[in-house]
Amino acid sequence: MSAMLKRFFQPRPARIAGEALYAATAAQARTPGFYRELGVEDTREGRFELYTLHVILLMDRLRGQGGAADETSQALSERYVRGLDDAFRELGIGDVGLAKRMKALGQAFYGRLKAYSEAFATLPDPAALRDVVARTVLEGGEGNADVLTAYVIKSREALSAQPLERLCDGVVAWEALA
Repeated sequence: MSAMLKRFFQPRPARIAGEALYAATAAQARTPGFYRELGVEDTREGRFELYTLHVILLMDRLRGQGGAADETSQALSERYVRGLDDAFRELGIGDVGLAKRMKALGQAFYGRLKAYSEAFATLPDPAALRDVVARTVLEGGEGNADVLTAYVIKSREALSAQPLERLCDGVVAWEALA
């Protein structure tokens, strides 16, 4: 195959990075401590919320950085949607029902993205972020919103300290649970 054809069929670096960030994000969202110690419900909804939170944290870090960061954020977003689609298909939901559910999840995602962005803008006061975390990830339940909010703030700070180039290469180091 010619070099030109190889380059044409080879995935873009941002797409490869988006796949890697997706895998790391999904692994972090599956950390048992979120469910055992912090009270996130181990349900489809609880996992969706925790997974969405981590995707939003990465997108927040990549936002406004231009070029490769924008492409990587877009690739992560596309992979996130594909992951949700795959999960529904595994549950046996067909194309007709899937379109309606994906639209609802898309609206939920963008609502959360807006809510988290607004809460991040109020930091260092954690009250608004705590409210969003309690309402979404903890579903208004009995979980530990203070500790989870502290984790989100530490994760956001840790992500901002990670070199943009590494993130655009698909390498992320998530904050450990306290």
